[in-house]
Amino acid sequence: MRIAIITNAGISSRFNDGIPESEKKLKAIYSEDGSGKDTLFYHMVAKCNYADRVVVVGGYKYDDYKKYIDEVLPSDIKEKIDLVYNEHYEDLASGYSLYMGLCKAFEYSDIEDILFVEGDLDIDKESMNTVIKTKGTVLTTSPEPIYANKAVVLYRDGSDNYKYAFNSSHGLLKIDDPFSVILNSGQCWKFNKIDILKEANQRFYAEAKDGTNLIIIQNYLDNLSEEPKIINLTRWTNCNTRDDYKNIKKFWENEE
Repeated sequence: MRIAIITNAGISSRFNDGIPESEKKLKAIYSEDGSGKDTLFYHMVAKCNYADRVVVVGGYKYDDYKKYIDEVLPSDIKEKIDLVYNEHYEDLASGYSLYMGLCKAFEYSDIEDILFVEGDLDIDKESMNTVIKTKGTVLTTSPEPIYANKAVVLYRDGSDNYKYAFNSSHGLLKIDDPFSVILNSGQCWKFNKIDILKEANQRFYAEAKDGTNLIIIQNYLDNLSEEPKIINLTRWTNCNTRDDYKNIKKFWENEE
């Protein structure tokens, strides 16, 4: 059993900045062409179609999300989806969406691996296929410059452990540890040690359920005895604004 998790519960605040309330859209299913196929979610879930199950976590405009899945997605993809509602999409951070997605995934048995990708990303097909085909635990890096106000930093500390740093307030970032390398995280991961991942998820709920998804991931890495694989993504775009969407759409046009 191979499982992919896509989280799309957030309120898309930057994406809808300055837009009248009646015209605000869920970023993941926003489309300009009317077909519904030029969306972040459509392209990402198509890349995750290798999986036996695709767990999708929604929250903001959940009914719109459900309708989109029912009406737009091809049947071969739709039949794989488990849609999960995160009722805390406004008052808790990104970690709770991953927590709920993992809880759903853990309902299945004989899990080989779990891929997790944040739903506001677009990643080129070749890089996604490399992540999917690579055995073991996979961490990804982005080719984009590291800006403290938006990047998730992956670094290797003085003990050769991989760690993450992020400022959820989108301000300056401070790293107190000595480090040997610092990278821009691609915010896509694959986990193959399911028992360790279960423990990491349980610890998150018990100790830090108002934190980001990086806490679950760090809990997992801290107990991992094997060396994770690092995949450098060729093209990676974090869609924060409608201008970002327009740029991503150009990439889709070139890929076709």
